[in-house]
Amino acid sequence: MSRLILDAGAFIAFEKGDVGVRARLAAARKLGMEVATTSPVVGQVWRDGRRQALLARLLSGTHVHAPDDTRARRAGEILAKTQSQDVVDALVATLARDGDAVLTSNPGDIRVLLAAANIRATVVAV
Repeated sequence: MSRLILDAGAFIAFEKGDVGVRARLAAARKLGMEVATTSPVVGQVWRDGRRQALLARLLSGTHVHAPDDTRARRAGEILAKTQSQDVVDALVATLARDGDAVLTSNPGDIRVLLAAANIRATVVAV
């Protein structure tokens, strides 16, 4: 695995103190893996920075990718292919590359989207 991709559920679980998520993140950092997400995920989880110190700390060490037109179109294409509707999940899927791991609270949805995008990433349920 080259990177650990986080969806909103992973951030929420981290913020709530999920031991498994925290252990996976610690292991990823120890192995020198990049931790990444897409900027719409940040919009899903960020509400009040004064009350989200843990989330802010996690975000400070996370590479946040802003989707461009090409990635947005690709997300739309895999949504059409899978007859799905969650644009943010599709953007998470398009961020992943072969060999990455996606830490998600929607493992079934992410697996379908990754398959449609022909990406061979490991899906890890939160």
